[in-house]
Amino acid sequence: MVLELEETVVMKNTNGHAIELNVKQGEPTLVKPAEDTEKGLYFLSNLDQNIAVIVRTIYCFKSDEKGNEKAGEVIKNALEKVLVHYYPLAGRLTISSEGKLIINCTGEGAVFVEAEANCALEKIGDITKPDPETLGKLVYDIPGAKNILEMPPLSAQVTRFKCGGFVLGLCMNHCMFDGIGAMEFVNSWAETARGLPLKIAPFLDRSILKARNPPKIEDLHQEFAEIEDKSGTSELYKDEMLYRSFCFDSEKLEKIKMIAMEDEVLDKCSTFEALSAFVWKARTKALKFLPDQQTKLLFAVDGRSKFNPPLPKGYFGNGIVLTNSICQAGELTEKPLSFAVGQVQDAIKMVNDSYMRSAIDYFEVTRARPSLSSTLLITTWSRLSFHTTDFGWGDPVLSGPVALPEKEVSLFLSHGKERKSINVLLGLPASAMKIFQELMAL
Repeated sequence: MVLELEETVVMKNTNGHAIELNVKQGEPTLVKPAEDTEKGLYFLSNLDQNIAVIVRTIYCFKSDEKGNEKAGEVIKNALEKVLVHYYPLAGRLTISSEGKLIINCTGEGAVFVEAEANCALEKIGDITKPDPETLGKLVYDIPGAKNILEMPPLSAQVTRFKCGGFVLGLCMNHCMFDGIGAMEFVNSWAETARGLPLKIAPFLDRSILKARNPPKIEDLHQEFAEIEDKSGTSELYKDEMLYRSFCFDSEKLEKIKMIAMEDEVLDKCSTFEALSAFVWKARTKALKFLPDQQTKLLFAVDGRSKFNPPLPKGYFGNGIVLTNSICQAGELTEKPLSFAVGQVQDAIKMVNDSYMRSAIDYFEVTRARPSLSSTLLITTWSRLSFHTTDFGWGDPVLSGPVALPEKEVSLFLSHGKERKSINVLLGLPASAMKIFQELMAL
């Protein structure tokens, strides 16, 4: 039954016509695991501690063969079953005796809400640009929650649309898993909905990433370095923020790689390296950093295969580590693109077992958070196969994030039927966005 909360948003669809998205949310219920599961405290590693932010994503489904009447029921029943394997998601975050985040496996359950929208799914328009105001209606936020301890690790909302399509909106805490882990969980949930066994069972023991005793810090870890804002960029950020999406098709991506390689400084160059360097350089120019202003690039590297021994298949948790590159803005903007690509390549090369173990120990000793001052943080979703999640209504027709978590974040998403294009999403102050847009024209 749908009652209670009613949210209305006026938005423009892709043709620019204003339409009104009205979503009626039902009463939230708690979905407990279908069987008794382990109780007690569940350890989160230091790689989990640093990124305890809520990530909101939506998956849009529309099948020609099948209506949406049973969508809520099917997805809810499958959640009960999949939570038996992923039981920490049915617990609650708390603070350990060491002052760190830990899960209390209470079996209380994930939050689940059914909702109804007043229009057809296609009216949502283009979700390739995060639009928290509109898309936020399709996920369930805990009313009045002041911090992450008051939010369950997982809440789900199924919104049925008039056309027979529906949207699954998820709020998940990043401390529970990184993109690969989240993708494995959602795909396991979808397999369960289709009556299939799990392709990848979760490996739950995160203590394999415990800090060493005594801790051994072997690297500089400049990802935590606070950079002085010599350029007065914080003033610029008082301006109106604009969020834009830039699509790089395979032709454009090849062109950027060619520009990076043309002075023959580099032996090779991947799409990620070239695009990251290109965006970092353009954003630094757009924000008008002074030549002697330091600028930092941060991005996550999947450490699963780089640990020694590698993390087990299905590792449930964050297996990513942040790496960084710091240089002067003048160097970055004046030198050829090959210089910026070289910086990205060096940052990737840095990540090995000792670097990652050192990062874990660094947090143990300092409890520091990575600093985002004068920084671009790139999050890459372009390698994640969220678009293959099938709950029984086929693959999602669209999937993506609801919003960008921080103003310093840029998101890379795969795009198009063959996933060969990459959408770059970011927010900048209006004056800087104007310059950035001009620099994107290749």
